[in-house]
Amino acid sequence: MSGRVVISVVAVNVLVIAAVAWWWLRGDDPRPAAFHGESTSAFYAAIDTSSKDAAPLTAQEVFTAGTETVGAMRRETTAEFTDCDEVLWGASAAGCTQALRATYRGGTMAGQFVIFNMSDSGAADALVAALGKDGFVRQGVPFDPATSRAQARAMGHYVTVSWAGGTAYEQELVAALVALDGLGRVVQGRLVAAI
Repeated sequence: MSGRVVISVVAVNVLVIAAVAWWWLRGDDPRPAAFHGESTSAFYAAIDTSSKDAAPLTAQEVFTAGTETVGAMRRETTAEFTDCDEVLWGASAAGCTQALRATYRGGTMAGQFVIFNMSDSGAADALVAALGKDGFVRQGVPFDPATSRAQARAMGHYVTVSWAGGTAYEQELVAALVALDGLGRVVQGRLVAAI
């Protein structure tokens, strides 16, 4: 075996060992310190399946100019995903066709809002349940999860997840979470259009 081949084999082995070690030692991805999940209700029956509300969400629809700031935070990024599992760890969004995410930052706080477009209300409820025990959304903006708060809501065939954290006082974090959760009003517009 030539010296160059031996070096290549050793290099590949080192990379494989490093990747396995990273995967094994990385621990769990971050979860919020406090979480509240809500299943959908009969109120959203008009949009309980995507067939009743087939048009995909758009970033312009969800993240309007009026949502450039929420509470004391300003929007930094928006992103759209067709593979909803890219936004999750430890849980799967079976039946999801798209996810949209916005990240926000302001002062000592940061947060994110994610909306999932699921196939039906059963899949939406299953995702909320999984977020409560199996996994969670990936952080799109860094903040300390140890003091963070999150809320997930199933509304018909949609799931919204609001997550805020930072070194602010608890009241400020709750206010930030409520402000982020307000981005879910887009679902009310879909509901009115479907009735």
